[in-house]
Amino acid sequence: MAQTLTEFDTIAAISTPIGEGGISIVRMSGEEAVQIANRVFKGKDLEKVPSHTIHYGYIVDPANDSMIDEAMVTVLRAPKTFTREDIVEINCHGGIVVTNHILQLLLANGARMADPGEFTKRAFVNGRIDLTQAESVMDIVRAKTDKARQVAVGQLVGGLHSKINELRQNLLDTLANVEVNIDYPEYDADQVTAKQMRAASETIIAKIDKLLQSAQEGTILRNGLATAIVGQPNVGKSSLLNYLTQSDKAIVTDVAGTTRDTLEEYVSVRGVPLKLIDTAGIHDTDDKVEKIGVARSQKALEQADLVLLLIDASQELNDEDRALLELTANKKRIIVLNKSDLGQKVTPEEMKAISGSEVVATSILKEDNLSSLEDLIKQLFFSGIENSQDQILVTNQRQVGLLNKAKQQLKDVIQAVDDEVPVDIAQIDLTGAWETLGEITGDSAPDELINALFSQFCLGK
Repeated sequence: MAQTLTEFDTIAAISTPIGEGGISIVRMSGEEAVQIANRVFKGKDLEKVPSHTIHYGYIVDPANDSMIDEAMVTVLRAPKTFTREDIVEINCHGGIVVTNHILQLLLANGARMADPGEFTKRAFVNGRIDLTQAESVMDIVRAKTDKARQVAVGQLVGGLHSKINELRQNLLDTLANVEVNIDYPEYDADQVTAKQMRAASETIIAKIDKLLQSAQEGTILRNGLATAIVGQPNVGKSSLLNYLTQSDKAIVTDVAGTTRDTLEEYVSVRGVPLKLIDTAGIHDTDDKVEKIGVARSQKALEQADLVLLLIDASQELNDEDRALLELTANKKRIIVLNKSDLGQKVTPEEMKAISGSEVVATSILKEDNLSSLEDLIKQLFFSGIENSQDQILVTNQRQVGLLNKAKQQLKDVIQAVDDEVPVDIAQIDLTGAWETLGEITGDSAPDELINALFSQFCLGK
């Protein structure tokens, strides 16, 4: 990848959230990081201290020798650092004014303000991590559950990177055989080489399919599962939201139609991150405000990955229940027969026969059997994943798109071989698949992609 001069200057940024706290960390990376820090630090000569050591002293303004703050300064010398450049981290007291003052002091003494994600970008440019590992850094930061954190850490240590490199090496070996055939046509090995290309393409497609099967789980772990809680008014939707969030996010009364808009909240259920959407009761109404709420509920339903459909088990099924069953028929759903403690006019067995969906009978008010609902949510999306040893999941749409592109290129190779296209022509798609897989790790990614990816990172990362 092309490198510019700005990638070798010294950058600085605040790496901790802005606000009051115990400490704040201001980080620098670059050839002059230690020298710049030395200009504003009074305590030791940082240019003479060993690498990977921390030192007590004061941050001072060299312009007037005024003390800014008491601090601990860590010196980390290349190449054994995150960026493979010299890094200095200033640990100061947590506070907006003092932290910004120290940052501005570093900028005034030779550092440049870091771009979003530039520390991680330098780690990539300098060969310490690949793109899948860089993406895992943000996955760790954004992890909403411990399971998401575990998967992100697996990516950080190179799980997906190793799998992709294995596929690329298989392709490279096949390409080498093709080149030999092209260079030595007198051996008339076209047919043998074509069979090798076809066999290799089929094998790699199977491995790509296995990675793609993990994409849904990976995306859920990364972004959360959009989960719509739907049902008629006063069936217990808001009570379920409050139970899952362990809070009083939604108003709960015995008056039908209390919720007139959608409410959203992130929760973790058995390690599955849910983006819960409590909807207004979907029903016919003449109330102008309720109509708006119902329309928003229907939109949330369309966009949901999972539907929790609540039905009052103490009442006979009515036309509106049947309409909701039909409306959600093509969605992944769990039917919750609520108010089962009041007597069951509809049993789980009857509902399962009617709907063909997973059914659980509960009393949300008494918190009865809600653990079974949580178990169902987990089983529905992570069966087989929990006991996975390698924890290698495809976690974003960029990776999914490139895997599908490589898969199609390999299918084109197979089609070309079946159509008896000359080997050197079929080779073009084989090479294309090798390059496409390289975009996943960054080995063959264009500069525009690299810049766009790291621009999504936060400052100081």
